[in-house]
Amino acid sequence: MTQPQFSTTTAAPAIHPATRLGHVHYTAANLERQITFYRDILGFKLHWREGDSAGLGAGGADLLRLTEQPGARRVRRTTGLYHTAFLVPTRWELAQLLKRIAETRTPIQGMSNHGTHHAIYLPDAEGNGIELAWDFPRAQWPKTAREMIEGNQGLAPETVFSALADSDAPWDGLHRETQVGHVHLHVASLAPTRQFYHDVLGFGIPFDFSDAPGGFADTALFFAAGDYHHHIGTNIWQGEGAPPPPPDAVGLRYFTVIVPDAAELERVVSRVEAAGVTVTREADGVRFHDPAQNGLRLTTAG
Repeated sequence: MTQPQFSTTTAAPAIHPATRLGHVHYTAANLERQITFYRDILGFKLHWREGDSAGLGAGGADLLRLTEQPGARRVRRTTGLYHTAFLVPTRWELAQLLKRIAETRTPIQGMSNHGTHHAIYLPDAEGNGIELAWDFPRAQWPKTAREMIEGNQGLAPETVFSALADSDAPWDGLHRETQVGHVHLHVASLAPTRQFYHDVLGFGIPFDFSDAPGGFADTALFFAAGDYHHHIGTNIWQGEGAPPPPPDAVGLRYFTVIVPDAAELERVVSRVEAAGVTVTREADGVRFHDPAQNGLRLTTAG
């Protein structure tokens, strides 16, 4: 697939440092199955359900929206979602989630201490990747990509479970302060991905992977607003030039980027339009796609 070439001749201003992520929206083959998984295993609350769509979260803004498309199927070796990271506010909350996963005998794919955060990886009921995460205090984060990668290690369940001693309060589902911490995407090529997210949207590149061990710089690139470790991860692990998923695939429809106000939204949108990207304006924001055809929704806080 030919990658678009954006018309960027000067470095774009940085996106506002208060920019954060909002809900992700998935196509589901079976809406009830997905609601049951997120509600009964991970403690999400069902915020609303209308026809073939639903919104779930922790009692505040939606974290996840689902729209059923009967006959939708899992398609491999395409661009799209690698995982969505749902970030909980405390170690105790992460321990409660792991306890719930163990009690329900839900399979996981791995656990990691990334230096910036603890992570538990698992698929949802239709194979979408989930990362359950808790961030270390920022002062403890690694300062370089080499430090982060060399310090990356497995995370023992006992380390997570030790936080259960932090409180004897009952756990009644996701804490209201849970948020979408980051999304990690499969893309077709890193060069246009960097140009789009960094030069056009204005996200920073928090870690320079050029001196990282293992050739990581050749396959992955992270982006962030402000001084966060990353809001958007990208990789070419599905293969250079991977195609976008077909319309009947389960998985990501779009992820949401929230900027603080209308003025910042218009600044970013003007750069997107100047780069030749097709933008669809909606009542509460704008929609467009990255070079790998991953969908984005840009909106304002509140």
